[in-house]
Amino acid sequence: MTVPSWEVTASQGYETAWVELGADRLTARGRVVGTVPEPYWLTYRLETDAGYVTRRLSVTADTADGTRELDLRRSEGGRWTADGRDLPELAGALDCDLGLSPLTNTMPVLRHGLHRAGGVEDFLMAWVSVPDLAVRPSRQRYTHLGAGVVRYASEDFASELAFDRDGLVRHYPQLARRLG
Repeated sequence: MTVPSWEVTASQGYETAWVELGADRLTARGRVVGTVPEPYWLTYRLETDAGYVTRRLSVTADTADGTRELDLRRSEGGRWTADGRDLPELAGALDCDLGLSPLTNTMPVLRHGLHRAGGVEDFLMAWVSVPDLAVRPSRQRYTHLGAGVVRYASEDFASELAFDRDGLVRHYPQLARRLG
């Protein structure tokens, strides 16, 4: 088990995740505290299938307005649901992307070995905004730039992410940096 913690500068908060990495699977549970866009606490659990493909992301968000929960699932056939509601706009997506969290950048990078070898990969992601837990499709591109360095781009945003040898984010300029 690996237990990375990040200072999440984009939310003026912190995240800690208890991550179990297998040969082609990942499970994690994490806790997040942030103050931007409003004060919130998150608790999440992430499970992938073979190839680091998302199976389930369960998130609970606490804010001044109360508690919200999200149960985001991807079936073996590729059907996405949020709290049992079909999300056909996510057809073809393999990964979830929890907003303001560096952890969920790991799955596509590991699947394609982009932290170790050359390549450019385009993805459709099930992006979860924080703290409202709304789910929407997000097109993203990951480009290998060198050992442990991957350029992430989505719409008009881009950043050069530094990964450790396990494929976990060490530094994500404009979002987060690993502590310790």
